[in-house]
Amino acid sequence: MRRCKRCVLPESFPGVRLDEEGVCQYCRRFDAQRYRRRREQVRRRFEALAAEMADRPGFHAIVAWSGGKDSTYTLWLMKKKYHLRPLAFTFDNGFVAERAFRNMRLVSDRLGIDHIIVKPSFTLVRDAFRASLESDVYNPKALERASAICTTCIAFAKGIGIRMALERRVPLLVYGWSPGQVPISSALFHQTRPFLTASLQAMKEALARLAPGPVEAYFPTDEMLETAPMPWSVAPLAFLPYDEAEVRRLIGTLGWEAPQDTDPTSTNCLLNTFAIEDHRRRHGYHPYVMELAALVRQGHLSREEALARLDESLDPTLKLVVEAKLGF
Repeated sequence: MRRCKRCVLPESFPGVRLDEEGVCQYCRRFDAQRYRRRREQVRRRFEALAAEMADRPGFHAIVAWSGGKDSTYTLWLMKKKYHLRPLAFTFDNGFVAERAFRNMRLVSDRLGIDHIIVKPSFTLVRDAFRASLESDVYNPKALERASAICTTCIAFAKGIGIRMALERRVPLLVYGWSPGQVPISSALFHQTRPFLTASLQAMKEALARLAPGPVEAYFPTDEMLETAPMPWSVAPLAFLPYDEAEVRRLIGTLGWEAPQDTDPTSTNCLLNTFAIEDHRRRHGYHPYVMELAALVRQGHLSREEALARLDESLDPTLKLVVEAKLGF
């Protein structure tokens, strides 16, 4: 299988076309100078927005916190760099690693932040994850950056985060996604009511087809959508300087430790590499390959490092643990 000579995208990735020199169309289009200018524009917009919130009472931001390195660093940014009052929330899907919870306890104590763990019915979540392995409920375009299992998990977590933001009238909903996961165009935007209503409905419909149990409890009510002010959505790592070694060093001072109870590609969830392996088997490519390609293109990761991450495979013992929890 051929891969792009500049990044790591394979020919099997949907829509990829390599030219005679073996370079994909995404690398040919990438304009580093324009990308840097756009990042700076978004950064300034966000800093102005954060400054406006400085004297506002209550929580300033709902931060989706998985316990992984990037979401932990994002939480630190909100508290220490921008001096906002964050409320961290964790979606416990039943597969979060024990090390992640230990990291959360240490970091939340040292940062002095409030932290809510939302734990849904495990039967509902397990049924949804199992069905996602056996159905084609998602548009193929939605699976370019994440597996069906991870897309299902993200739908739950997004619904819960948006509900909390609307319920508590918190103006910022913050995601700790890496620079490769979020395009600059999506890094900061004010969610309109029609957009939010349509996107939430799509997520609810997909989850309802996957699991027979009620999913409404994990999403905003119609009344909230009608009466609450719409929050901003932000993914700060998409436009702020990012160096993975520095990120790990900084959050290490808060007590965060690299994972030892999951596989090498995951910092928080036992499902991650299991989902990657399933996606690779069904679709022929690594579902995070677009993210890795973007990190290489943007200069955050060397091509060699990205290729090494693609070669990581699922630990057989962990696979048995995941299969048992899924009921296989």
